[in-house]
Amino acid sequence: MSRLHITKTPKCYVGGAFIRSESGRVAELHDASGAFFANIPQCTRKDLRNAVEAAAKAGPGWAKRTAFNRGQILYRLAEMMEARGVELAEAIALGGSSKADASREVAASIERVVHYAGWTDKYEQILGSVNPVASAHFNFTVTEPMGIIGVIAPDDSPLLALASLILPAITSGNSVVALASTTQPYPSILLGEMLATSDLPGGVVNLLTGQRGEMLPTFATHEHLRALSGVANAEDRKTLKLGAAESVKRVRLLKAEEPIDWFAEKMQGAEEIRALIEFKTTWHPVGA
Repeated sequence: MSRLHITKTPKCYVGGAFIRSESGRVAELHDASGAFFANIPQCTRKDLRNAVEAAAKAGPGWAKRTAFNRGQILYRLAEMMEARGVELAEAIALGGSSKADASREVAASIERVVHYAGWTDKYEQILGSVNPVASAHFNFTVTEPMGIIGVIAPDDSPLLALASLILPAITSGNSVVALASTTQPYPSILLGEMLATSDLPGGVVNLLTGQRGEMLPTFATHEHLRALSGVANAEDRKTLKLGAAESVKRVRLLKAEEPIDWFAEKMQGAEEIRALIEFKTTWHPVGA
């Protein structure tokens, strides 16, 4: 007996909930053969502002959690991704990647999550310091999260690149508002489903889909976004840097026109975390 095929309705992940765009707009997503797969929400500036509000509410609580607990939660995310690895690979293969390449990207993404789960209780020891001073004091440099980080993912390596940009931000206690790949957004939809079951508090990571041209100006000028991290072409980099100058936010952008090896060892580690934290120096009298 034949039955009706139930087509999935992809939704974005914002504030711990699955949402459609407030505009109601969608864009058809087709697989590599041209067949229709699903309708992807086209988020707007209003959705971005709502996501920033969600990140602002969740950020302080996430930053106050112990490093050990943050590591446990990130490891739980790796478990969720491992359990749905085949589905993630199929999502990547929609864009034309071979099954082998898609599986390799999923494996690298899971390993990257585990990598940062191990950094949560170590990066402060590496990046902080005890500073020599000519007085009867201790002088410490300690790290602090910046706040809300805006992430702009590229179209290539849609899962690994997105994870590589989000993870160093949340490892150190920041919250994130991320714009997924425009041409390959479906892996981010699945990642949102796994974030929802990973014990990560809602609002720490918010994932949006939509057109860059509509969203980037707001990413650039929104005053509650304290840094921008991602990949952009020359025109978009100019838009982001000019807008960011108004609110004095940190900008860390890779060039879209240059090849990026997201599998490389240099794309992970303490230096990636350093780029998205702030440093505070404190003085303490000896014996205090």
